[in-house]
Amino acid sequence: MSGQILPRWRRWANASTNWFDTGPLNPSREDAALPEIPDRVEWARIVPFIAVHATCIGVIWVGWSPIAVLVAVTAYFVRMFAITGFYHRYFSHRSFKTSRVGQFIFGLLGASAVQRGPLWWAAHHRHHHAHSDKPEDAHSPVQYGFIRSHMGWFLTARGFRPDLYRVRDLMQFPELRWLDRFDTLIPVALAVFMFALGALLERLAPGLGTSGGQMLVWGFFISTVACYHGTYTINSLSHVFGCQRYRTGDASRNNWLLALITLGEGWHNNHHHFPSSARQGFYWWEIDITYYILKFMSWLGIIWDLKPVPIVIRDHSPRRIA
Repeated sequence: MSGQILPRWRRWANASTNWFDTGPLNPSREDAALPEIPDRVEWARIVPFIAVHATCIGVIWVGWSPIAVLVAVTAYFVRMFAITGFYHRYFSHRSFKTSRVGQFIFGLLGASAVQRGPLWWAAHHRHHHAHSDKPEDAHSPVQYGFIRSHMGWFLTARGFRPDLYRVRDLMQFPELRWLDRFDTLIPVALAVFMFALGALLERLAPGLGTSGGQMLVWGFFISTVACYHGTYTINSLSHVFGCQRYRTGDASRNNWLLALITLGEGWHNNHHHFPSSARQGFYWWEIDITYYILKFMSWLGIIWDLKPVPIVIRDHSPRRIA
């Protein structure tokens, strides 16, 4: 019996280690090895993911205050933009350019959203575009249903292992490899900051009615969970609800409500029609907050060479399918 228990404990020990260190990253042709990787939920490894959700219940004890809610909303907005503008439009699609320092800062901000590192995120997203709504697409609701497409896909052993061969252009930067390997450090630092901020405000401005625990629960945990599931809706809902302007060979759809929740990502059929554009709301009435911020950043010289949507691409045989 001990021989059976020991491997299980080793698996749990390895999973616990991976919470803080995912191990060295090496680009290789991972696709060929995917069938050999278990496609089942790794419960030991997702303990932190479950804990982030469970900790939100702490609001029962810490209560709320206007300042805590305001910080939570701000943290949601900033980190959602970091995912949509940096992880998605920059790291995944290279839809604009920046300096190497700017690139690393973008990676830090994206990692604060607790959605793994930029290489992991970009590798999976590029794989998605290569196989959109086909059996190889791990988060296709057409193939695997809502729960799997929403979050089940990345909770498996196979989901933890990205095809790094797809991000060879990013792998040349050792600082990005380091960030991907130790991606947990940034969220932990943010959580500590939130607690310290609440404790400081409790001492210096008691009239605000906040505390370290309250700011931690609202500013970090609740905003993180909201950012999680806002992001996930693009996988699970934007391939089901909305309308298709373009025939893209998949089920991607435009959804104005999801565009508001995700600061512009809901114009998903547009995006699949021309993925390399920095703008996903192709027309003026399609609100794309991420693009507006990116445009402002380009005026400041932080980023440049935003790839536009060519009119010939935008207006090429548009068809409202559903």
